[in-house]
Amino acid sequence: MLKVNNVEMRFSDRTLYSDVNLTFTPGNCYGLIGANGAGKSTFLKILEGQLKPSTGTVTLDPNERMSSLNQDHFAFEDQVVLDTVIQGHTKLYDIMTEKNAIYMKPDFSDADGLRAAELEAEFAELDGWNAEAEASQMLQSLGIDEKMQQEKMSELTEPQKVKVLLGQALFGHPDLLLLDEPTNGLDVQTIDWLENFLADYEQTVIVVSHDRHFLNQVCTHICDVDYGKITLFVGNYDFWMKSSELAAKLKADANAKKTDQIKELQEFIARFSANASKSKQATSRKKQLDKITLEDIKPSSRQYPFIKFTPERELGNDLVRVDGVSKTIDGVKILDNISFTLRPGEKTALISRNDLATTALMEIIAGRMEPDTGTVTWGQTTSQTYLPKDLTAEFTQDLPLIEWLRQFASKAESDNTFLRGFLGKMLFSGDDVNKQVGVMSGGEKVRGMLSKMMLSRANVLLMDDPTNHLDLESITALNDALVSFNSSIIFTSHDREFIQTIADHIVEVSGNGMVERADTTYEEFLGHPQVQEQLKKLYA
Repeated sequence: MLKVNNVEMRFSDRTLYSDVNLTFTPGNCYGLIGANGAGKSTFLKILEGQLKPSTGTVTLDPNERMSSLNQDHFAFEDQVVLDTVIQGHTKLYDIMTEKNAIYMKPDFSDADGLRAAELEAEFAELDGWNAEAEASQMLQSLGIDEKMQQEKMSELTEPQKVKVLLGQALFGHPDLLLLDEPTNGLDVQTIDWLENFLADYEQTVIVVSHDRHFLNQVCTHICDVDYGKITLFVGNYDFWMKSSELAAKLKADANAKKTDQIKELQEFIARFSANASKSKQATSRKKQLDKITLEDIKPSSRQYPFIKFTPERELGNDLVRVDGVSKTIDGVKILDNISFTLRPGEKTALISRNDLATTALMEIIAGRMEPDTGTVTWGQTTSQTYLPKDLTAEFTQDLPLIEWLRQFASKAESDNTFLRGFLGKMLFSGDDVNKQVGVMSGGEKVRGMLSKMMLSRANVLLMDDPTNHLDLESITALNDALVSFNSSIIFTSHDREFIQTIADHIVEVSGNGMVERADTTYEEFLGHPQVQEQLKKLYA
């Protein structure tokens, strides 16, 4: 059990939160949410002991072990992959290392024998003899095969390193698991595996994520960082969001009778209770939900950007044809004779277990990268605008944001009044519009690019992982805008809800070429026998 008592975190210019009192108990998964910069990652560091709070204490039962997801993807470059995972259980790994070093000594003494016996007892108590098998099985579930497990971390791609570090955090069944954006860089199959793993996890999990589907699948509680406080709510992300929306509605409707408001709240709670996603906790959670009163919920202070894409002209009869496209990068064939045709009006998600493949395909479709072989042919009536995954090249100019955006505005839209109002709707207010684009945060750059794309009035939107760097509110606004867009979209994403609600066409780039499922929802795609076979291998 982890207890947070009277914690406050102050920096020189502001206080993130104060008077934080929380208890995290086994069998529950707590989603930590809040606007960008609210202090979510800082709070995880406080819980882990990396940062000391300004006041207050964090206590963990002395016999319990805490584990967290390492954010440094290059921290174990000289280590063997399998050993890197086992290092997630520090005590076990230290015993294993010391024990092996003693047995390797050429002048093995009686004292060494006694110490080795002590270590062997501790090793057995920690189930050390099964450690390598457990670590290997977990890596295989994450898509890291046995051959790759004996390689050095430096030989892996960055997405593979992300999976290994996730395995390291999960290894050994820690009593408390801290996960900061665990789905970043993971393919959809691995995210699905992680959701199932955490849904059945009997210890305590605290997670920060911008993936709404993931939060809904795994969370039993939400910790909302808002109003300078961290408030605990029972339920998953959707319950928190709908509660917040209901609270805002009730607050705005000052003339409504209190009895009507209470009835509406009770009906809402009853609907949610009937659909609890985590059955083991459903009964106790329902009891907690039944105790919620009007005073327990209040509207969020967070804002949503206004995003709306309006095409200048309608599409004609043709959208795009990809014919025989192949691409080799750094000696590895990423795309192999890819061919497909997309029709006007389709909203297509490109999916692969290899991010390099989908990004290369997006770059080729957008005309940013030349294929080794093959062609991409766009319909004559199409106009495209592109949001790449790597935004570095988009913000090389030494310009304030308002001047950067002015380059992409029509003459009628280029005056300061229009641009300031436009950027204000995208949550750039006051002096934010004069911020140098080179020093903007990742989320600010994405919102800047979305502003540019809206001004283009293109009838085809190309987006490579557009939710990357965005907070939950911006993701929701973008999601709604793309659902409403009445033309064509080609995009990649790791956000399951994003794909499910937008895409009506799936193109999967696999190791054997391309698997296409047309006119299906994402859920139907996941139900395809070939995809089901992949998932069975993950859960085996």
